[in-house]
Amino acid sequence: MPEMNSHLRSDCGNCFGLCCVALTLTKSSDFAIDKPIGKPCPHLAEDFGCGIHSRLRGEGFPGCTVYDCFGAGQKLSQVTFDGVSWRAEPGSSELMFALLPVMKQLHELLWYVEAGLREDAARAVHGELRALRDETEELTRGSAEELVALDVEEHRQKVNGVLVRVSELVRREWAAAVPPRKNGKKRKTDLRGADLMGARRSGADLRGVNLRGAYVIAADLSGADLRGADVIGADFRDADVRGADLSAALFLTQTQVNAARGDGGTRIPVRVERPGHWG
Repeated sequence: MPEMNSHLRSDCGNCFGLCCVALTLTKSSDFAIDKPIGKPCPHLAEDFGCGIHSRLRGEGFPGCTVYDCFGAGQKLSQVTFDGVSWRAEPGSSELMFALLPVMKQLHELLWYVEAGLREDAARAVHGELRALRDETEELTRGSAEELVALDVEEHRQKVNGVLVRVSELVRREWAAAVPPRKNGKKRKTDLRGADLMGARRSGADLRGVNLRGAYVIAADLSGADLRGADVIGADFRDADVRGADLSAALFLTQTQVNAARGDGGTRIPVRVERPGHWG
């Protein structure tokens, strides 16, 4: 696992199997069973490990191989609840499970903020980003009661305002490097929330394009260049990114990489891992 952002990556060995208990599973192509919030997955072992971890996809649980909590699970387990599990202290279970999505959102914001701090093009807002990083990290270390009372959406909007500015600065720099089209037509660079499901964009030059919240489910992005593209909230499920360049895709997460279909030729940032199920 890369050392960079390691505190914002899932560390199952230091978590109480929270995603295996606190989340709802719906029987589908992603999960082989229905499971309500608060009920442990039948494959959760006594030591909080997964009994079928090495064969999740074969057993009908590919959704588990996509999920990443941004390190929220171990923060709750080891910091918020001082290393005392919901099995050791059953009375804490309801609160612990309710706080997983809260902590996950805070850690996701930290991931984006730190991504912005790595961008030289966004140095004009680095001071604001550092302040937001410190504020958000402090929130993650609050008590369980403080986390319950936290208005996460309000904080998210505050952080997002600066992330939008990061996006504009970074995308402008990347877009400037794209040569003009020979036909004289302007390239469409704002694809926020666009429906690109199943779209054929093989080999496309998407440098500096705004793909925030776009649906690229099952899209053909093989060989495409997504450097400098803002991909916050973009749905990459089953997107073909074989041979694509995602090495400098802005705000790219492990979950998005896990959800896509890549290969040895796919370029990804050093801060994310190459999924084991890629060809």
